[in-house]
Amino acid sequence: MMDKKDIARILERAMGHGADFAELFWEHKVTTGISCEDNRIERINSGIDEGVGIRVIAGDKTSYAYTNDLSLQRLLEVAEVAGKAAQKTKSSFQALNFTTPVSKLEFTVEKLPDTVDIKSKAAKVMEANNAARAVDPRIRQVSVSYGDVIQKVTIANTNDIFVEDTRVRTRLSVNAVAAEGEVIQTGFQSVGGIMGFELLEENDPASLGEKAAQRAVLMLSAQPAPTGKMPVVMAGQAGGTMVHEACGHGLEADLVQKKLSVYAGKKGEQVASPLVTVIDDGTLPKKFGSLRYDDEGHPTEKTVLINKGILEEYMYDYQTAREEGRESTGNGRRESYKDRPIPRMRNTYIASGKEDPEQMIKELKYGLLVTAMGGGQVNTTNGDYVFDVAEGYLVKDGEILHPVRGATLTGNGPETLQLVERVGKDLGFTIGVCGKEGQGAPVSDAQPTMSIKELIIGGTGGPGNGQVKIRRV
Repeated sequence: MMDKKDIARILERAMGHGADFAELFWEHKVTTGISCEDNRIERINSGIDEGVGIRVIAGDKTSYAYTNDLSLQRLLEVAEVAGKAAQKTKSSFQALNFTTPVSKLEFTVEKLPDTVDIKSKAAKVMEANNAARAVDPRIRQVSVSYGDVIQKVTIANTNDIFVEDTRVRTRLSVNAVAAEGEVIQTGFQSVGGIMGFELLEENDPASLGEKAAQRAVLMLSAQPAPTGKMPVVMAGQAGGTMVHEACGHGLEADLVQKKLSVYAGKKGEQVASPLVTVIDDGTLPKKFGSLRYDDEGHPTEKTVLINKGILEEYMYDYQTAREEGRESTGNGRRESYKDRPIPRMRNTYIASGKEDPEQMIKELKYGLLVTAMGGGQVNTTNGDYVFDVAEGYLVKDGEILHPVRGATLTGNGPETLQLVERVGKDLGFTIGVCGKEGQGAPVSDAQPTMSIKELIIGGTGGPGNGQVKIRRV
């Protein structure tokens, strides 16, 4: 952690050429990464990264500079560079009286990753690998990736904010490839949270490996997906990839202010079914996107974005909130000290409803049941999206007919949210690293089981007609 007197000198130097705001972000990050390929531990990476980033805002100008030379002299020089780049004619610096905003959150870490030896971590990776390979002889390849990070930060700015925090995150992911004849399919499963090595004691690595492999094997027998419009039930276990991409990014204030979002200027308007409430929450215990403070020192909070279909709020960092003369929502995040903060999601989800998920499937006359989402693309300007279905089934009269492969979901975010007809009482989370402006940020997203009136299904099996043989899976 850094000395307050030194920080005050650095911020004063940054303000020396005239500015409205200066901020210092110090980061000390210890990371470990282990990967398994071809049935053996292929790489082990561990190391320390430390540095300081300095941001200066003067009017509508922002400058950012960083260094990993932590001598006071060098930090003063970097502050000088950042200050000159954003200078204006008159200085507004005043003596600082640092205070720490109150965060009501305490994330308990039971087993710090740096207290666990590499051998034990590698053993968990091999457990996942071995279990995946044991599922079926058609499993041809398995890759397992483990990672943990202990990140210590100090955040101080000329609004008198001073925050020190430690974030601990651990994750494990498995990707399995199954092959039969010319058919090749993959299965993916991952787990992660703002927690220590206890993650892998609460979540069995072998079960994770088995689930990934079972998904890959299952999809070998899948039939080509039909094409055309049809009702869709998206299971809670599919996670919230769609709400993250098709809705969440469009509610980030920087995109809204640049008019690059379909949700710009729509506060107070009905943008979704009254059954839909969308929340971004940085306070959820153990979730991958949770934080006590964001990367600008603002306590994170639960932000209701869409309330019963009405657009209520966007996600703000300091700069976008300043633009509108309001408070941040605690969504200012950055990948490292090398990056300026920007508005980012944390844990984004659609709130649970009251319906029984199993009953929702039983009452599906004919349509697609999606149980795992793949990758996708979204145009935030107009809300159009396309997503791959990693695991999906054709359903007729409530009976699961067979798995399908090659399915895609195509639609428009706001229009899809308007077509939600039923919302289940469950809630399934998935984790990920969200990319924006070249920066990655750990996030999670979730949704309950939802019935959607109709979506455009892209597939290779021709128009869906329901003339298929029922087979239980």
